[in-house]
Amino acid sequence: MSTPSPAFQPIRRLTPRDLSACADLSENRGWPREEHKWGLLLTAGTGYGIDDPDGGLVTACVVTSYGPQDRPALAAIGMVLVAERHARQGVGRRLMRHVVSELGTTPVTLHATPYGRPLYEELGFKTTGRVEMVRGHFVPGGPESEVATRAATAEDLTAILRLDEEVFGTDRTHMITRLPAFADELRVAEENGRIIGYAAAWPNLDNHVVGPLIARDTETAKALIASLAARVDGPLRTDIDVRHEELLAWVKERGLASLSFNAVMTYGIAELPGDWTRRFAPLTVAAG
Repeated sequence: MSTPSPAFQPIRRLTPRDLSACADLSENRGWPREEHKWGLLLTAGTGYGIDDPDGGLVTACVVTSYGPQDRPALAAIGMVLVAERHARQGVGRRLMRHVVSELGTTPVTLHATPYGRPLYEELGFKTTGRVEMVRGHFVPGGPESEVATRAATAEDLTAILRLDEEVFGTDRTHMITRLPAFADELRVAEENGRIIGYAAAWPNLDNHVVGPLIARDTETAKALIASLAARVDGPLRTDIDVRHEELLAWVKERGLASLSFNAVMTYGIAELPGDWTRRFAPLTVAAG
């Protein structure tokens, strides 16, 4: 009996039990395994994939939805991967069409590499922005910031969630409440007892990713990055909205270098909700 073609294999929901298979798929395409990040996404979001009859996964992606559970205000698609030996056979297109159909009228966003962008454009996604990935060993310097930062506490969570919803544009409690366990550092910026920004640094292989990064202004964002850098070892990596030119110039002066650019794309909505002027970096591009 011949092995069924992956093109006709059913698309199924993934669970945290599929973490190793997802990490294997990442590795197959030359991406890092990123098991820590996969664990968060498969727990807080919904994974979709097609099983390979020979073992593992043919393709996978994760959808993270925000807002009311019964009527999400926004969904982010990330970690869209197709195994090398099944590439360019329409498998990824089939998976994406299925996911977009499942989401119905929910607005969708994703971060697209130059390689993936043509497929998303074919499916009706429009480019609405761009982020720049930077990485390197942060070198402290310059005048000391006047913005006060400190470690976040459990008592700060309500204020963090309120600020996050205001800036992000919709509720993402189910993701932000996982930050204390997911991140190595979670810090807030404060003025007169009021939280004006917050940021996390979470471990990812040989570096720490800074995200989310939400701040009242650029000076507050700088203070949060510097405070995180002082408390973690190794290089930092983050994905900054290119409209934040001053912050990008500053992190490059402090030792981080440009790695790549991703297009921010949307489907069913012209612009992302919220306030981009205070939204400096996502938790991860995979989750919007």
